[in-house]
Amino acid sequence: MGRVTERRKVLRIRDGAVSTRPDTLVAEEPLEIRLNGKPLAITMRTPGDDFALAAGFLVSEGVLATAADLRNIVYCAGATADGSNTYNVVDVHTAPGVALPDFTLERNVYTTSSCGLCGKASLDAVRTTARWTIADTPPLRVTPELLAGLPDRLRAAQRVFDRTGGLHAAALFDEDGELLDTREDVGRHNAVDKLVGRALQSGALPLSRTILMVSGRASFELAQKAVMAGIPVLAAVSAPSSLAVDLAAETGLTLVGFLRGASMNVYAGEHRIALPEPAARG
Repeated sequence: MGRVTERRKVLRIRDGAVSTRPDTLVAEEPLEIRLNGKPLAITMRTPGDDFALAAGFLVSEGVLATAADLRNIVYCAGATADGSNTYNVVDVHTAPGVALPDFTLERNVYTTSSCGLCGKASLDAVRTTARWTIADTPPLRVTPELLAGLPDRLRAAQRVFDRTGGLHAAALFDEDGELLDTREDVGRHNAVDKLVGRALQSGALPLSRTILMVSGRASFELAQKAVMAGIPVLAAVSAPSSLAVDLAAETGLTLVGFLRGASMNVYAGEHRIALPEPAARG
């Protein structure tokens, strides 16, 4: 729809020289997600892959697990008072027989990392709604060298970031380090939802032989989305939160943080890291 970026005039100051020029910014607009006609959630996102974003969000909410659970997704016509379509409201229709939770304003807010719920309640919520277990049998094994190359490959795939510098990104890699898919969004959680939603639509869930690489930090919310999609390895260029580490340890997720060059910290699931022999540990 051509709404991924927008142009704005800025005052530019460089070494004392002042000028005006247009600057390219990442677009940010609200997306309302409806479920079978009922309002469910609003997220601020970069327009594009909206149907995948909605589907991925509902995977993380425990509503959808397979492509067969999804009947269709449509933009809502007449979304404004004058009847025009903003393309900012989508309605997800589930297949007959799909069990729906009792969504209210106090629904499963554990999906938001700032929800304020205690750690145990958040962990319990994921455990009781997860459709997929992290069941990579035999366990996926990745070398530190393979992991070390992922941030650069993710960065190389960020086409909109090159123009704006204002987007998060998430990418799926296979166990050999081959790039499977990458998505960008102003919200890192939306980028992951877009990946997971596309996987659901193509019938690829659970993603049991994949690595999820994210820009920025690894929050509880991102760890939860990985677990709900059956992803065994989550790697981030920055720090994880304490609750993300707790969730990873409880569910068997391999969680890697501070992945920068050849350096990284493995916070949970170290059995999937193929260390050289003998393993040198300080």
